[in-house]
Amino acid sequence: MNRLNRTFAAIALTSLIAQPLLAEPADIEARDRTVDRWLDAELDGLVDLYEHLHANPELSLEEEETAKRMAKELRAAGYRVTTAVGGHGVVGVLENGKGKTVLIRGDMDALPVTEETGVPYASRVEVTQQDGRRTGVMHACGHDVHMVSLVGTARLLSEHRDLWSGTVVAIAQPAEELGRGALAMINAGLFERFPRPDYTISLHVESGLAAGEVGYTSGYSHANVDSVEIKIYGRGGHGARPHTTSDPITTAAYFVTQLQTIVSRRVDPLDPAVITVGSFHGGHKSNVIPNEVDLALTVRSYSDESRELLLDSIRQIAEDTCKTFKCPRPPDVVPRDRYTPAVYANPELVARGVRIFERILGKERVIERRPSMGGEDFGRYARVLEVPGFMFRLGSVSREAIEESRRPGGTPLPSLHSSLYAPVPEPTLRTGVAGMSHLVIDLLAR
Repeated sequence: MNRLNRTFAAIALTSLIAQPLLAEPADIEARDRTVDRWLDAELDGLVDLYEHLHANPELSLEEEETAKRMAKELRAAGYRVTTAVGGHGVVGVLENGKGKTVLIRGDMDALPVTEETGVPYASRVEVTQQDGRRTGVMHACGHDVHMVSLVGTARLLSEHRDLWSGTVVAIAQPAEELGRGALAMINAGLFERFPRPDYTISLHVESGLAAGEVGYTSGYSHANVDSVEIKIYGRGGHGARPHTTSDPITTAAYFVTQLQTIVSRRVDPLDPAVITVGSFHGGHKSNVIPNEVDLALTVRSYSDESRELLLDSIRQIAEDTCKTFKCPRPPDVVPRDRYTPAVYANPELVARGVRIFERILGKERVIERRPSMGGEDFGRYARVLEVPGFMFRLGSVSREAIEESRRPGGTPLPSLHSSLYAPVPEPTLRTGVAGMSHLVIDLLAR
């Protein structure tokens, strides 16, 4: 058993040992009614906050005003708040007697997308990019839903401290879209300056689930994400005299085709892996062979072992290809140092969450989802702490839209990061706050 598997086995055992005694059915029913009544009274205010955040998005590393609003909301809920943790990160701590500590997270950054949803509270924010072009800014990945779900959960827990005992650490995280925010907050002393969590909980909207539904994945739910930049050196010259050159475009083209053998012939077929060349740049004129070619790759995997195999193989094939084509010097192969690690959903914690979701929503609204090769830096928290973590999926679109998309010739559902993605606020937020609050209360039940 390797180190990572031993770690996850220990986490599973910890989760089993840490489960509290089951509450009496009457207690659970009373708890459910309390949460429902709170949501009935507070949902309109949460929708107002959602519309404000949606209309005023900020890009990664620029979440200054968003962070101020999140700090204000957490302070008003009675949390001890610290700002500027790892950039614009916000940490709120609420201590309520003895017990475990649970971390809940919402991410704050938006995307450089011009909104086309047509909703009354649509973003009209624009920024100038480095190339001088103007672009809109939009919460096209649902981080506004995530933030309001965090605030709603934080407020509910504060107003009903009789339901739980322990500590809640609520964090508003910057720069998730860059895969840098979680690491920045950890490096800024998140787990030294504040109570150390025993569990990490989060949620993420899903554009293929109806509002009022939740999804879950046990085990790996999101992939390791590496970016690799490669420069292949040649010796340029006239396009009519290729024999006098060392053509880096031919070399790079051969290298790209050989990359495909890594996943198909070196990785276990049952172990998911992806290598995609997303950028290939070389030359400026049809009759000039350039001196160099630049490539940019995204590399996806789940396990540490597969990640190491992929990165080592990319380097080996790049170097050997350049030798074969007699390049004047070895290639530069540079993996980005701040990769995003895989998100692992602790199976025991997931099973616990599923039981809670089925109780409050009904079994038909709790749906198992396939793992994704997308990335999410939420996994860093549980990985660093070596504690159970769980990010569940939150349905966000109308059932009518889903049914329409399934008809022959129907309108496809906008994906996350689309300029047309528009969550249905009321049922989405109600389900997000209810799901996260019930899970935290169960973990910290008196």
